[in-house]
Amino acid sequence: MRNITVFRHAISITAITCILLVAGHDLASASAPVIFSSTNGEVVQTAALRDEINQFLKKELAAHLADIKSLDQPPDKVLGARTTGEYTWGTFMRSVAVYSELSGERTIAGRDVARTVGQIGLIEYNLKSARFSQLYAVQALRHFGRDLNTNPVWQGLSEDEKASWRKFLDISSFYDAKKGKVINLADNYLGVAARIASISYQLGILQDRALLDNVIDKAAEQFTKGSLFADDNPSTGRFDRYSNEYARFVWDAAQAADRQDIQQALRPTLIIQMKLWWDLILPDGYGYSWGRSMGIVSYEDTMEIVGFLAQNPEFRPAPLSDLASAYAKAWRWLRNDYRNDSHLLAVFAFGFGSYAYISPDREWQQTASFFGKTASSQMGLMPVLEREHITQFSAEIPRHDVARFQFFRKGDRPSGVWVVRQGPLFFTLPIVTGTKPGVADYLPAPSGLTGIAAPVEQVIPSMVPFIELGDGRVIVAGDCADQIEPGGDGRSLKAVWKRWAVIGSKSGQTIDPKITSEVTWHIDGTTLVREETLRAAADTAIKRWWVAVPTTFSRASERIENGLRVDRFDSNDSSVEVSATSNDLKLIPTIVATGDSKLGQGARGYIPFHLLYEVSNLNLKANRPVQWRLALKELSQK
Repeated sequence: MRNITVFRHAISITAITCILLVAGHDLASASAPVIFSSTNGEVVQTAALRDEINQFLKKELAAHLADIKSLDQPPDKVLGARTTGEYTWGTFMRSVAVYSELSGERTIAGRDVARTVGQIGLIEYNLKSARFSQLYAVQALRHFGRDLNTNPVWQGLSEDEKASWRKFLDISSFYDAKKGKVINLADNYLGVAARIASISYQLGILQDRALLDNVIDKAAEQFTKGSLFADDNPSTGRFDRYSNEYARFVWDAAQAADRQDIQQALRPTLIIQMKLWWDLILPDGYGYSWGRSMGIVSYEDTMEIVGFLAQNPEFRPAPLSDLASAYAKAWRWLRNDYRNDSHLLAVFAFGFGSYAYISPDREWQQTASFFGKTASSQMGLMPVLEREHITQFSAEIPRHDVARFQFFRKGDRPSGVWVVRQGPLFFTLPIVTGTKPGVADYLPAPSGLTGIAAPVEQVIPSMVPFIELGDGRVIVAGDCADQIEPGGDGRSLKAVWKRWAVIGSKSGQTIDPKITSEVTWHIDGTTLVREETLRAAADTAIKRWWVAVPTTFSRASERIENGLRVDRFDSNDSSVEVSATSNDLKLIPTIVATGDSKLGQGARGYIPFHLLYEVSNLNLKANRPVQWRLALKELSQK
């Protein structure tokens, strides 16, 4: 229960000030974009962006390859970063291969790229790697040509080595064709299996057409049965960025396999998912702001999605020039995050969090993934910009105001996301199921709101209260909802929970504690208001009720205004004011400095403070409602 009670142990404000001084700058604005040129307004020159990215890839991939002295015994580290994590060598193999196709270079840092790819494939085979390692391997092979008779990677292998490659690319290592299921994995891996099989079939490595059709049919099943979004853990309701990626993966597999029936079935989901992604995207190019992804992944998603949309114009939610602005913004953030001295992304920098599967063993893999996704996106986008005569575009992402709710599913346990962009007020509020109950990344709370962020993969009441019952169970109004009622104008949202998630239980499992939570969010100018009413069917003893507001801003102050405490958090260019009121609860506020703890690790940077409200020994009386109100007011200092 350590995650539940961690707020009982605050550190001092002075300690956090020292940490910020060491950091050396205001972390909330650390990734400000750089304008490439200014003519008739701030614009990006297409050729300049293309050359900058290509030159970066050329230089950095050469630095990484040069540090690998031999592949006979793969090094445990490259440029000081560990290479022993899952997917690592396969990721790097694909990166050098796609860059080789992009640039036409067959030698990098004095190394024959085709031979290097062949060797790394054998390393992954000997490691018994699977899933994404297999996908990256078969993609790497295809980057050198679809005809294996002339493919330099394949032709450089001995017959025994070719046999090893064939075994390596066998999807039965994680896909059970008889059951039509991936083995102990989330459903998005069906898309991975479909892509491996479709490319293998293109190359002639896989010759079993029935197996190919089987895995593509299974991968597309949620969409062919009428769903517009993919639940990553059916039927719990886990909807996040993987739904978009999954649809793209299945589309690519169907396209490679000439399954036009599947492509036709996917068109509705890709149209609506791309519209949602475009509505979600933040001004700096960040896409999905909730779920189990670290910050760099969402920026890489933006680049990949724009590359995909360049190649598939029927799904574009905006003109390609506008999409290119998002591409440039995402690139700029990633480039700013890249450390020139170490030749690595700042994956484990102070204040940056990631899900547990991104271990230190995968530090090099994450940087290699950045190279590969960037090179692939370049191949998708840049020729189309040239073909459509887009020589320059806005340095800022052209955006229109939006306020709407997108249902992911309706019925017994509805799910969806509220998307708001109203002047300076910009946030998304998902009502979905997380990887585990109470994990902050998936709670029904505003994501992307200026100055507000959830610590990565932490079970804390991030703007959604936790309730400790008399028997010790801790419950939270999450894991989808019982009822969702969007406001007609998109500026309000109501949700009701009668079945609650239990902290420490399995994802998607709920109980009925005979307590109903009715929550209404509404927008009042630049203020987002959350009002909650609790009703108990019988007298209920509550040991503890508590909720936290985590902020990325580095300065904190408070004042009393008409008897109400208002907490203010500031950065260099904006501020947010937070207040909580209740006639029924005696809310005790505390500012907690996170220090160098996981509570301060956000997907896009440091979270210095949590504002905590707490109530102890609360007695809910039958049919006597208890209400409280939280207000978040955004202030601009510009």
